[in-house]
Amino acid sequence: MTAQFKDLALDAADHQALADWWCRAMGYVRRDSLTGDERPAGWPVPIVDPAGGGPLIWLNPVPEPKSGKNRMHLDVFGDKAELLELGATVVRERDDDIEWDVLADPEGNEFCVFTPR
Repeated sequence: MTAQFKDLALDAADHQALADWWCRAMGYVRRDSLTGDERPAGWPVPIVDPAGGGPLIWLNPVPEPKSGKNRMHLDVFGDKAELLELGATVVRERDDDIEWDVLADPEGNEFCVFTPR
C-alpha cells in the first residue's frame, strides 16, 4: 500500500467562519471542543462528526480566494433547501443527466448533495 486515507482538507480565506458553516451544515463540531485543546485563531481548524461516523475535516487558512473549479469535492446526503438557507448557492441542479445537486459553500467550494437514503 502506497497511501492510506487520513483526513480531508479544505482551504478557506476565512477558515474560522467556514468551519462554523460546515459544522452547522453537517452537524459536525470543532474537534477542540471535544478534546479541550485550544489553538491560535490563525491555525487550521479541525472539525469532526461527534458520533464518529464521518472523516475529520481540516479548514486551512489561505490568503487567496478560490479561483477555479474544485478538482476534489465533498459528496453529502442532505436537504438542498436547508443548505441554501444556511448560505450555500446552487451551481447546478439535478436534471436528466445527474441525480444530485451541485452546491457551493459560502466561499465557493463545490459539493454534491444527494437525497438522504
